[in-house]
Amino acid sequence: MATIRLTKEFTFEAAHFLEDYDGVCSQLHGHSYRLYVTVRGIPSDDELDPKNGMVIDFGYLKQLVNDAIISEFDHSLIMQRSERAMALEQLLSEEFSRIVVLPYRPTTENLLADFAERLLEVLPDDVEIFSLRLHETGASYAEWYASDNI
Repeated sequence: MATIRLTKEFTFEAAHFLEDYDGVCSQLHGHSYRLYVTVRGIPSDDELDPKNGMVIDFGYLKQLVNDAIISEFDHSLIMQRSERAMALEQLLSEEFSRIVVLPYRPTTENLLADFAERLLEVLPDDVEIFSLRLHETGASYAEWYASDNI
């Protein structure tokens, strides 16, 4: 049977800032992110398998991505761990619970690398990530390809 790629799109809203950046993105601002997850594999050919003909059930892929990424990042403030971020987190945490503090600068590129690691941990062994694409705006995105990261 042929190897097939399939893609599912996810959206989430999040705010961030790039501390010590030399442009306007150093200010707190938000994005309507669009994440495209493309996986590949060989569809099941087991006649007794309820997932016969599928690489992975789209519903199961949705659950995995939601659990590993979307549930944490949607409607959150994303910050790199620093003294400034810790002070801001302490100030905001009395009113807001969706604050994500990361060990890296929350650029689209770094988020993609993190998302890839998270998905590699939860995808079934017979399903591979082919690529990830994360749109920060309608016209700006970054891509991660498994073939570039072997």
